Amino acid sequence: MQPKDVVEWVRSLDVDQLHHVAESVRQVQIERAVAAGDVDALVARAFEVGFGRDGLGVSPWIERTDDSELLMCPGSLVSKSRTSHRCRFVSVDDVWVWDSGLLLREDKRSSPGADDGFRAIAVLPVIDGTELDVVTGRARTGGHAVEHVVSYVVRKGELVEVSQRDVSARSMR
Repeated sequence: MQPKDVVEWVRSLDVDQLHHVAESVRQVQIERAVAAGDVDALVARAFEVGFGRDGLGVSPWIERTDDSELLMCPGSLVSKSRTSHRCRFVSVDDVWVWDSGLLLREDKRSSPGADDGFRAIAVLPVIDGTELDVVTGRARTGGHAVEHVVSYVVRKGELVEVSQRDVSARSMR
């Protein structure tokens, strides 16, 4: 079946059928992600490449296997003291990745080196329309503040950056 034939068929569906097809496609994408090759090896590699020299997670990326695609989302917290830390985590469709219904797996490890903290790799299926925010924050004695947010959306199986914004204390009032 050619893509144009699929589009024509989809346009012929009623609302209930369209929702059923959309959910079926989403379910197949999740099933393929779950059945992906050696996820242990992909997660181990993600711990090697997923964090910058500052200890914070890098931007999420897509790992492709022969029959699947997985969204790798690094997150971390780096403590300088009991009252001060920097962190970077991912939210998925407006919930933290660890609370997301799309979360397939999350591995967490203590940070190497002198600083306290941890690193985590969250694994998600690649589903068109999924929105991610990479949120960088800082905590000091006075409280926790978001400093920077980079937003992405999955489009046609690719992770596309859609915005970046600095968040100042003034804009939080």
